[in-house]
Amino acid sequence: MKMISPISYLSRLRRHILPILVWLSVVACVVGLFTRRSQRFEVVGIARGQVRQIAVNCPARLKTVHVQLFENVKKGQTVAVVNTVLDNEQPRVELQARLDPILAEIEHLAAQLVPTQDDLLADKADRETTRLNDRRRFSIDVENARVQILSLRSQIASDRIILEDLAMEAKIVRDLLEQDAVAPYELEKTQVQYNALAKKIEENEHLLEQAKSDLEQNQQRWDEYARSHPFHPSVDDALEVIRKKIGVQERLMDGLLAQLEALKSREALELKAPIDGVVIPLQQRANEARLRRPGEKILRRPGEVVAAGEPILTIAEARPSEIIAYVGDRQLGQVEEKMLVELIKDREPPQIATSQITHVGPTMELMPERLWRNPNIPQWGRPVVIDVPEGLELVPGEMVGIRKL
Repeated sequence: MKMISPISYLSRLRRHILPILVWLSVVACVVGLFTRRSQRFEVVGIARGQVRQIAVNCPARLKTVHVQLFENVKKGQTVAVVNTVLDNEQPRVELQARLDPILAEIEHLAAQLVPTQDDLLADKADRETTRLNDRRRFSIDVENARVQILSLRSQIASDRIILEDLAMEAKIVRDLLEQDAVAPYELEKTQVQYNALAKKIEENEHLLEQAKSDLEQNQQRWDEYARSHPFHPSVDDALEVIRKKIGVQERLMDGLLAQLEALKSREALELKAPIDGVVIPLQQRANEARLRRPGEKILRRPGEVVAAGEPILTIAEARPSEIIAYVGDRQLGQVEEKMLVELIKDREPPQIATSQITHVGPTMELMPERLWRNPNIPQWGRPVVIDVPEGLELVPGEMVGIRKL
């Protein structure tokens, strides 16, 4: 029987054990890698920022748009001006139509005061004292002052309506002049008319203040006379009807002036940018987008009528502020708020940054189509929101790799 030396036996054992040890090491590494991989979820997210739509809460006609598509805007910048009073409402025409009868009635009352004054003064011969004549004169002075105030107020209101129309016309002509659609003479002519009417209104306002001062003085003289002299009912009775009519016209005038002020605040409404950002095309529903021609309703144009709540233009943040990603069923137990994650941007220049999960959605949602593995098979996931850290340069809509640290 052949004997095996101890040295030869150890050599043969070493040759068999070494492959086994290598194989066990490889198995351990693979198990470790799979374990580590199962603990580090890897998903793809989409960078996004705020998107704000500019709209009005009532039907309006778009007068001007001060921005262009993809133009940068600042918060508070005027981006458009709308007219919330449509043409078929014709509020100025209605106010003017209601103002004209008031003007006519004022002239009628002023004409009535003349014979009334003559009649009252003719009664002076039948009175035994000149005190009654003074009472008549003081009473007529008060009513004359009231009629003068009412006449001036109505004239100023009428002129202001015309002044607003001239201002709007000047703005339209100025815009047309910038587009070389009219001659500079047209703007100069409109501006001269505007300045002349504005000066007339200013002069009438000064006269109105003077008339109010005269009324106060006449009323004061009348009160002093009434306190110191006996009452003569014939004087008051003769002027009572005119007094009541003047009071009616004063109330009507107050109502029209209040409507005119409300109209001025409604007509020209400036729409301002709520955030710093970039003007982007109006967002469309998928079924609407298929029916629209190229370029239609990407950005609304002056002259268009928009319904209440209908967007006029859309502003998006130039720099995204968050990343939204979706985790599948197998990864649900691995995500939680304030968890640190690593963000990976593949495009040039490549970047890697650290951030954290700020919010985790409560339910499973349908993912955007861009994130489906198969474009024909919808996928669902639980949304998570991640802050974009400083220094990570992303574009809204860009895909970002995300993995757990």
